[in-house]
Amino acid sequence: MPRPRTFDTEKALDQAMGVFWRLGYEGATLDDLTRAMGINRPSLYAAFGNKEQLYRKVLDRYARGPAAYVRQALAAPTARQAVEALFRGAIDLDTGRHNPGGCLLVRGTMSCARAADAVHRAIARQLAASEGAIRERLERARDEGDLPRDADPADLARFVAAVLQGMAVRASGGGGGGGGGGRRGELQRIAEIALRAWPT
Repeated sequence: MPRPRTFDTEKALDQAMGVFWRLGYEGATLDDLTRAMGINRPSLYAAFGNKEQLYRKVLDRYARGPAAYVRQALAAPTARQAVEALFRGAIDLDTGRHNPGGCLLVRGTMSCARAADAVHRAIARQLAASEGAIRERLERARDEGDLPRDADPADLARFVAAVLQGMAVRASGGGGGGGGGGRRGELQRIAEIALRAWPT
């Protein structure tokens, strides 16, 4: 009879998320992961599969946890309010005191080598799904008269996604600016400038 698990799988996934977020898929070793998760390799394999399978589970947990603000933001009454909420949520996530900085997905695309093609595709699918959800919300806004009839929801969704990803890159150290509150202020100014271009 197999022995029952003696660890909290959800907590272990959160610990693995922190390692992947900080070090990237390629940079995170199995030793890093098992040490942070408080388990040995056989337990990791038994509960989560190999490193790639663990990363995919982390991506799902990230979408349901830290990145859940996307779904909540898109429920705002108007398209502009939804985009404002997206930017606010991203800034909170990107500069959160307990987060490594930036977005797990964007950091993943920046640090994934060609050898991890399957992982890169999994990240790309999540990013595409997020952009697709934004596009659907903007299509509804246009149909309801909340956006001008000549507004292109696909173009606007790409614009919003590009701003979100650009802010994540800067927050993770890929751009200029200081850290902490200085970086948060910088991202807020970027969001304000982006909103000035919003169609009315």
